Amino acid sequence: MGEKCVIFYNSNKAKAVEIYTELKKFLKERGVTLLLPNEIEEATFSIVIGGDGTLLRASKEIIKKDNIPVIAINAGSLGFLTEIKEIEARKICENYLNKDYEICKRGLLELKINNDVYNVLNEIVISTGRLDKKLMSVDIFTDRGKVNTYIGDGVIIASPTGSTAYSLSAGGPIVSYRLDAFIITPISPHNLSTRTIILSSDEIIKAKVNYSDINNFLMIDGDFIKKLTMEDDIEIKYSNKKLNLVLPKDRNYYSVLKEKLKWGDNLF
Repeated sequence: MGEKCVIFYNSNKAKAVEIYTELKKFLKERGVTLLLPNEIEEATFSIVIGGDGTLLRASKEIIKKDNIPVIAINAGSLGFLTEIKEIEARKICENYLNKDYEICKRGLLELKINNDVYNVLNEIVISTGRLDKKLMSVDIFTDRGKVNTYIGDGVIIASPTGSTAYSLSAGGPIVSYRLDAFIITPISPHNLSTRTIILSSDEIIKAKVNYSDINNFLMIDGDFIKKLTMEDDIEIKYSNKKLNLVLPKDRNYYSVLKEKLKWGDNLF
């Protein structure tokens, strides 16, 4: 059976369109069938061209097909998740077709809000969205008991992949993607002793906002989901789905941290 590919790309970025056009021609020359995004379940692999935001959006469709390899090519600015450089794009596609690559498995979270279920790559955020002068209050529980009441601008529940995104900006740690864990990071906590806590992935997290008369916003991977009230039931557990990123065999995660985030660099 021949290879079948779905390409997701940011059509608003000239560089992404340029890379898409070049790879589309190359793949057709190699006998790869190109499918539309809504045909993802028929594909054998997928390509994402853009920044990390493009990958976050595309992941919602990609994970509909279990264990599908994803080649994530950077046409944005930072490109921490879309770490394949433009100059490497054709080579990594050749490597994939020649079965010469490694798979980097990224764990996802599963959010259930009332009767709706979402898969989350980076983080779930419950916050005021800076639109309310009042502090919000959120109770976090697991199936093993109460964790904490977070009072401040909100709370972030991140995956290890999301630990290098909003959670990091809010003071959270970098957690290797090889671990399955929850990272709970407060946003501007009223109590300065309230800090990030890392929980085991086998726990089930429940969250409840304590007031309905202020702005309590629920967001996943940067997208607004709904305004929360005290009646909303939020449950978060580790998903059984993975995002399978295709990488060169010699790729070093810690080198990417240094290159993209300047991690460990001498600041003086």
